[in-house]
Amino acid sequence: MSEFINNSEQRKAQLKKIIKDIHNGLSLEDAKKVFKEQFDEVSTEEITTMEQELIEEGMPIEEVQNLCDVHSAIFEGSISEIHQQKEKTQIEGHPLKVFLDENNMLEKVLKEEVKPFIRKFDKTSHLMLRIGIERVMEISKHYARKENLFFPGLEKREITSIPKVMWGVDNQIRDMLKEIKNDLDSVEIDYDKTHTLLVHTVNKIEDMIMKENQILTPLLLEKLSLYDWILADEGSDEIGYFLEKPTKSWSKKQPTNVETVEDEQIGEISFDAGKLTQPEVNAILNTVPLDMTFVDKNNKVKYFTQGKERIFDRPKTVLGRDVSMCHPPQSVHIVDTIMDSFKNNEKDYEDFWIQMGPMFVYIRYFAVRDKDGEYLGTLEVTQNIKPIRDLEGEKRLLN
Repeated sequence: MSEFINNSEQRKAQLKKIIKDIHNGLSLEDAKKVFKEQFDEVSTEEITTMEQELIEEGMPIEEVQNLCDVHSAIFEGSISEIHQQKEKTQIEGHPLKVFLDENNMLEKVLKEEVKPFIRKFDKTSHLMLRIGIERVMEISKHYARKENLFFPGLEKREITSIPKVMWGVDNQIRDMLKEIKNDLDSVEIDYDKTHTLLVHTVNKIEDMIMKENQILTPLLLEKLSLYDWILADEGSDEIGYFLEKPTKSWSKKQPTNVETVEDEQIGEISFDAGKLTQPEVNAILNTVPLDMTFVDKNNKVKYFTQGKERIFDRPKTVLGRDVSMCHPPQSVHIVDTIMDSFKNNEKDYEDFWIQMGPMFVYIRYFAVRDKDGEYLGTLEVTQNIKPIRDLEGEKRLLN
């Protein structure tokens, strides 16, 4: 056996060469042989850098996705970090432990509820497959947490190749599962076609489990901060889990004064989800295709948007004016009744719709309350919904 390559630049160049050779027709067995001759093990950093550079050099992301299954098979068992189990993978409720536990559960479902019924065509096997596939389809929540809670932490550190490639494969798996489910629900099912697709899909899911366990996990352990993990944990419930929700929460045990200086910028306003500058907030509110007016708890007009498509003219002179003075006498009692119902917690919203020339105008009033339910004011939202009512069919492509 030849000496292993130790120079970092040479290692990176040779790893890329192996993948490019596969792309150009080198067999998997020959690629494995070359790899074993030149490498003892590789790191997730080397794999990430290699994929990133392949994309930057012009290899389409889709092609890297297609090769992902192949080169992960070559590196399997040779990735150095998989031998370094760290604390986060053992802490109950930690987002990463939940993630890895789901992979164990997914493997069990595939082994016990899907694989035994592939290539069997009796009614019982067909029914069991349908149930099993429906359960496996819950994997979409597992992938969504990875894509929306883990990947941002990597992208923030300019690691984009792994997220792009994995997300693309995730979507392929989602589409394949949907096609299988539709086939199994169909009266006229082509069993050979469906079961062949099933085998391919199961293999692809198992490959992704391996990549998440052996490539993604070490990378997350190395790159994500405590704050990243807290954000991931806090966002997990909203997205959901694969089949079972964890019984324990991890982030609630963490200190509330986590250092977040890296994410803070002077002049930004903090919201429940994110931070924006005053110009960004103003531009966003004026871009939304709605007329919005806010009346505070003392019935004073405090704010209104100034978008391009205005339905009701509102001069700035109405700011600070009692809302009852902004409506004709005939309709003041309606406005008063609405706001009284909001203040008394009798209602949370009220809707009206009227025809105004060519426009069909939808007017909505919402009670604005704080987290404790305290009434802060009323938000009026007005929109011409005629273009929406006129929509037909579907639009899936750009004009």
